[in-house]
Amino acid sequence: MKGTFRSLHSYNYRVWASGAIVSNIGTWMQRIAQDWLVLTQLTHKNAAAVGIVMALQFGPQLGLLPITGFTADHLDRRKMLFATQAALGALALGLGILTITGRVQLWEVYVFALLLGCVTAFDAPARQTFVSDIVGEKDLSNAVALNSTSFNAARMIGPAIAGLLIAAIGTGWVFVLNAASFCAVLCSLTFLRVNELHPRHHAERTRAGLVEGFRYVFARPDLRTILVMLFLIGTFGLNFPIFISTMAVTVFHAGAGRYGFLTSTMAIGSVTGALLAARRAQPYFTLLIAAAAMFGIGLMVASVLPSYWLFGLALIAIGVSAQTFTTSTNSFMQLSTEPKMRGRIVAIFLAIAMGGTPIGAPIVGWVADTFGPRWALGVGAAAGLTAAALGVRYLVKYRNLCVRIEGKRLRIDMDDIALSSDSADASRHAA
Repeated sequence: MKGTFRSLHSYNYRVWASGAIVSNIGTWMQRIAQDWLVLTQLTHKNAAAVGIVMALQFGPQLGLLPITGFTADHLDRRKMLFATQAALGALALGLGILTITGRVQLWEVYVFALLLGCVTAFDAPARQTFVSDIVGEKDLSNAVALNSTSFNAARMIGPAIAGLLIAAIGTGWVFVLNAASFCAVLCSLTFLRVNELHPRHHAERTRAGLVEGFRYVFARPDLRTILVMLFLIGTFGLNFPIFISTMAVTVFHAGAGRYGFLTSTMAIGSVTGALLAARRAQPYFTLLIAAAAMFGIGLMVASVLPSYWLFGLALIAIGVSAQTFTTSTNSFMQLSTEPKMRGRIVAIFLAIAMGGTPIGAPIVGWVADTFGPRWALGVGAAAGLTAAALGVRYLVKYRNLCVRIEGKRLRIDMDDIALSSDSADASRHAA
């Protein structure tokens, strides 16, 4: 446990984590309230409408990718976070006021989702890479995993609270409470010891700066494979608002409280996966393949379970595998890239993880509406298994890399060189 929470030895990280957990709880409360508002109040159980909201909310991650990665590498991340977090709080407050007054309409939710996505597109890369400014390279993998633990602990607490509050005071007040939660992050940014932040490697401002991140990725077969796997799972598999809401409402005929409970149940697995990731010194490619396979199998099993409680238990296993995959992918990409490229690489990671939603969410929502929620889960299962198969294909091709040196064959395990910032240099060094 000492190794698992080692980043908390840093004062700055403790302050940052304290503000983040409060804000994360508020964010998950809003997500549940927003899905419930669209699914039950503004439409008649229309999963496609939930998919459109998700597409609008996560689409800007992909559309604004060149700009967001560039700003995360070149601008002061702390100042950026002051601006983006304040803007996110203002948007939550605006939607809350519209909902409380009874004036909210579906198209207005679409607009707020799009604006929220635009701000988040700038916020997410800065927030993810700001962790390296707080803890430095040594504890970066641990800090990334603890951030995921915080986010998923909030996923366990926030939906349960949201379900109770929706039933007691309505969805509008949940949005207002989320707006208030952003004050915690703004306070934590204020109280950081700026002189103790780790120095950054600033990237040079060049015309090619916007595309350097893509060139860097295309030159790395390991990163290319991981991003394709992430695209499949992120686009068709990480549509849990659709999966859980439609299963809860359509199949199990559950209310807001039981819907929130299912999301919290899945978060138990997500927290477990994040804590396991925090214990690891570094992520391995084989772990990503195993997690993708477990994710696909978990969704396949969940799609045929007959009862609410068995479905909830399956969500725990799905949460472990999904969090293991995403957290390990995040850590792998940050640790295996040069510091001056990190903002752009993380922006690509986030854009693919969330930016595929505009493609996948409407498709998954349409499948749920047309064929039923269980078939929508099957789409996610197919994505996970296909991603695992692509990972195996990469290992078959690259894992047992053989080179000839002075007439002799030398076997190199890719796990040993995967965390180098340059695969070619790593191969020569190993040789």
